[in-house]
Amino acid sequence: MLAELKRGTDEVLLETELEARLTSGRPLRVKVGFDPTAPDLHLGHTVIINKMRQFQELGHEVVFLIGDFTGMIGDPSGKNVTRPALSREEIESNAATYKEQVFKILDPVKTVVEFNSRWCSELGAEGIIRLASRHTVARMLERDDFDKRYTSGQPIAIHEFLYPLMQGYDSVALKSDIEMGGTDQKFNLLVGRELQKQYGQASQVVITLPLLEGLDGVQKMSKSLGNIVGITDTPDDMFGKLMSISDALMWRYFELLSFKSLAEIATLRASVEAGTNPRDVKFELAKEIVARFHSAGAARDAQQSFINRFSQGVLPDDLEESVLDSKGQGLALAQLIKMAGLAASTSEAMRLVAQGAVRFEGERLEDPKKLLSVGTKGIIQVGKRRLAKISIQ
Repeated sequence: MLAELKRGTDEVLLETELEARLTSGRPLRVKVGFDPTAPDLHLGHTVIINKMRQFQELGHEVVFLIGDFTGMIGDPSGKNVTRPALSREEIESNAATYKEQVFKILDPVKTVVEFNSRWCSELGAEGIIRLASRHTVARMLERDDFDKRYTSGQPIAIHEFLYPLMQGYDSVALKSDIEMGGTDQKFNLLVGRELQKQYGQASQVVITLPLLEGLDGVQKMSKSLGNIVGITDTPDDMFGKLMSISDALMWRYFELLSFKSLAEIATLRASVEAGTNPRDVKFELAKEIVARFHSAGAARDAQQSFINRFSQGVLPDDLEESVLDSKGQGLALAQLIKMAGLAASTSEAMRLVAQGAVRFEGERLEDPKKLLSVGTKGIIQVGKRRLAKISIQ
């Protein structure tokens, strides 16, 4: 049990405490907070949601905490500038979408959904001042991103210091036994552990999980980088994107995204080492993920569509056209590839062109600066697996 719960984690603080609580015989309260800063979830988000599901299956109580109060502050984690605060309307809209999508993985019957405005709003100005007295500026500046901004002269707004405190207070309000978050959340999670001690509670166990690499295998999965697999993607898009990852990255995705046991994954890895085509094992990953968010039938159809498209050279009839706005100037090939979502950056697009991996309407293009004029339409293909139907305006 402990081995499966530790699977794919970065740190468990403290492991001895986790083991003791797991053997205590009582259901544990596992807290995970989500600031509703984006309306759609991608597979990177599901790394931690999958871990929540594991705790649910073991009989523990999972609290899906929507940070509607802290979302108005803006999480400064990993940021080198002050993060814009969200409006109440944006928060409510995004929160509704999160709730709808998260239950594609979690059991809604076994999930407690909370909003931290319920207790944070009740604190009032006096309560927040008293809470702020429990932490020092020196401790805040121990946090890596705050320290870098301070030493480089980048401004830090006073309200940003409130974020870790309010997140930590959530743990006090919920009396959480365990809190999980990404590696970029470690400081905030530890603040919760410390505040619980100050409020006379047993300190929560902190579990951090890695940030999943995107399709490029380099940078973390992020909508702004265009390297994501969205959980609302169509079956064909989801399947094709997963088949586009490298053979090495496939094992990382198995570890963090698959519900297969560690033993099953080890068997698959051994089969590849013994000569099985990695593509066939990647089929298993893609089918599992597509079935999870759509259906087993949709996964089978997506696989057949993929085979038809790339093994037999058949292009899909229903490929949706992307209209690319060039502001009347036309687009350089590398820029077009990035805008079409076929590369995470212009520099990556240039490398793909240099490798001979780019075709437009079946013709290999070798100049990344080649200008495609307004009115150009057609199918652009990167490698064997990535396609886009584009129209330049």
